[in-house]
Amino acid sequence: MRILLVEDERRLADALRAGLSAEGYAVDVAHNGRDALWFAGEHPYSAIVLDIMLPGLNGYRVCRRLREQGNSTPILMLTAKDGEDDEIEALDTGADDFLPKPFSYGVLLSRLRALVRRGGATRPGVLKLGDLELDQAARTCRRGGADVPLTGKEFALLAYLLQRPGQVVTKAELLDNLWDFAAEATANLVEVHVSALRRKLGAETIRTVRGAGYHVVTAGA
Repeated sequence: MRILLVEDERRLADALRAGLSAEGYAVDVAHNGRDALWFAGEHPYSAIVLDIMLPGLNGYRVCRRLREQGNSTPILMLTAKDGEDDEIEALDTGADDFLPKPFSYGVLLSRLRALVRRGGATRPGVLKLGDLELDQAARTCRRGGADVPLTGKEFALLAYLLQRPGQVVTKAELLDNLWDFAAEATANLVEVHVSALRRKLGAETIRTVRGAGYHVVTAGA
């Protein structure tokens, strides 16, 4: 799942990116409004975390322009202001939620997850395939009733595959959706994470379609 973070305070941007990456999100970072518009035009994000006080184009203008362009990506606005008028303007320009600074990282993460769920309403909260169960809200994985600990990236990769049952997913698609622009990820990195999932879930859980990609299968299929 890919997130666009637009924040000109570089320390805060770095901290948020590290935290969200640890949760399994791919995070692209823009430090001004113009770069934010470019990123948003280059990739369909699951959500955008958008600071209001930006150099050049401020967050209000970025949000308004995205909506005028038909971009419906869920947007969570951040601002150092906490007045009612600022919240009204944020929502009126097209933002889906509003969070004043300073904020709790846990609250931001919770609101971001809620936005992603609303923006992807067709995706079930719990993904199931045979005796494999992945709870996207609780961030838990169970196989045959037993808990399976996964890293953030392993969780994101498995969720992406489970959301596409019966489909073959290419390495290029996984790289494009689960790693950010700055990650310099390669096909070998995808293979490393797939191998880790196979060790934890069973070798036959994720099958390789030679020359094409991967797909998940039920036990015994």
